[in-house]
Amino acid sequence: MAIRKNQAHLTADEKRRFVNALLALKRDGRYDSFVSTHNDFIMSDRDDSDRVGHRSPSFLPWHRRFLIQFEQALQSVDPSVTLPYWDWTTDRSPAASLWAPDFLGGTGRPRDGQVTDGPFAASGNGWRINVRVDGRDFLRRSLGAGGRSLPTRAEVDSVLALPVYDAPPWNSASDGFRNHLEGWRGVNLHNRVHVWVGGHMATGASPTTPSSGSTTPTSTSSGPPGSPATPAPPTCPPPARRTSSTSTRRCAPGAM
Repeated sequence: MAIRKNQAHLTADEKRRFVNALLALKRDGRYDSFVSTHNDFIMSDRDDSDRVGHRSPSFLPWHRRFLIQFEQALQSVDPSVTLPYWDWTTDRSPAASLWAPDFLGGTGRPRDGQVTDGPFAASGNGWRINVRVDGRDFLRRSLGAGGRSLPTRAEVDSVLALPVYDAPPWNSASDGFRNHLEGWRGVNLHNRVHVWVGGHMATGASPTTPSSGSTTPTSTSSGPPGSPATPAPPTCPPPARRTSSTSTRRCAPGAM
């Protein structure tokens, strides 16, 4: 059984191994395939169409499988690597260890959001953005600039207390646990974290930034780091990839 640790408790060696595995997947093209898969689904996951990864009861299981398969890809590079998780109810500022230069790097520069420190900076290890929202090929973030703070522990608890998982019409207008967690109603958990990170995280290509599994131990999102779980056997194929669109959605606030 693999153990997924709070990112704040990773050793220097665990951080290094995790980052090196990410860079290896980027070099061989597998990382971008995860970005494309997420973007293809979010482009077509609309309230008035077939919905699988978002705006539907399958939001959580779809992302859980996505994260398991991403973790398996990392482990094909380094079997010791597991997905860490970010508890944003505790590590709530751009000064958190998650954003340090020895791990994921920090916020972007004011004029264009470009991340300039850490292993995923444009001047660093070749983290070139290939699944793009515009012509820029560098990683962008704007930590905390979206106007809302990260969710609190009390807000997470209020969503966990909801007694109904989901309800008609089974989309972004639904009441219940899934939609309050996804962020279309109520206190807005998952979507709100996307907006807080900003940059690429506020688009359908959110997994392109190593932070988009922004999770507490109670929820899952779209990429690394992930949430605590035991990986499934490495035999299941990736989620079926939709290829009906070649563009990338610029999401409205919270639309991940």
